[in-house]
Amino acid sequence: MSVTMRPANAPKFGRTKMSFDQWRDTADQLFIPLVVEADKSAFSALASARRFGDIVVCDLTAARHEVYRTTDHLTDGDRYFKLSLQLSGTGLLVQDDRHALLRPGDIAIYDTNRPYTLQYDGEFRSVVLMFSHHMLDLPRDHALEMTAQRVERDEPLAAPIASVVSHVVSNLTQLQEYAGFRLMHNVVDLLSTVLRERLGANLDGQSSHREALLQTLRLYIEANLSDPALRPSMIANANYISPRHLHGLFKDSGTTVSSWIRDQRLERCRLELSDPLLAFRPVSAIGARWGLVDAPHFSKLFKMATGESPTDYRQRVLSGTGDSERNVV
Repeated sequence: MSVTMRPANAPKFGRTKMSFDQWRDTADQLFIPLVVEADKSAFSALASARRFGDIVVCDLTAARHEVYRTTDHLTDGDRYFKLSLQLSGTGLLVQDDRHALLRPGDIAIYDTNRPYTLQYDGEFRSVVLMFSHHMLDLPRDHALEMTAQRVERDEPLAAPIASVVSHVVSNLTQLQEYAGFRLMHNVVDLLSTVLRERLGANLDGQSSHREALLQTLRLYIEANLSDPALRPSMIANANYISPRHLHGLFKDSGTTVSSWIRDQRLERCRLELSDPLLAFRPVSAIGARWGLVDAPHFSKLFKMATGESPTDYRQRVLSGTGDSERNVV
């Protein structure tokens, strides 16, 4: 699935004071089309923002206002999640008839491809991360169950997420690109773990067993992605289930075994192509590292998924320039 690569054009700026009109225009450049409402005469904001690879980070202190993402704004291209970390004040997030009242230290995610509302009744400070759907390591239907669900600050992994995000925003303009890139991807990985844990607690016994088995299979695949010989029969045999059962589990999750293997390989390649520390590594070596040893085949698969060759994708993402209508996996 492809998504509009809006983060490639996200502006970078340090702590900047803004009027209502300035913030509304900046928010549209940073994120996706939104409606922002406030008392202009009483509104002021301080904001800073930066893009690390394919993740946009924005630190905002602002007066009372409301943000709406309506059905009129939705497009097939804008497939992102946002993570909101409340630092001070309170915010009310509403999506899919769920309400999350965020207090300092609380976290929640929301989906830009469905309507949502954010309401701030007084001055507040929050950090927003925007990242593509595919980065959250959860089946899409399960991920959508977790939007507008408050992760409280005293939950075990909420504190590390808040700590890393706070460190990044306090050094937003000084942080080296490769360090910010890795830290932000670690945050999304931690978020995936938190949400997986919550989902496991919410499933009934039968579903929980199937989900646990599916997760075991996914972990096995992830551990063997570098093996070009990885096949459904190999996965089924190694996990003592029939190939039919294996295919049924993945079908129930909305994909196929082969598609999931391919997508995971391409995602690992995409991450390495986006990593400034690996800019020296040949594109063909990155593909081979993840089981795609035939360089032309790797390039063809990557371009089919993203609309760009691996070389063009790497050049655009690492330079921070390019057409906002380009796509990523």
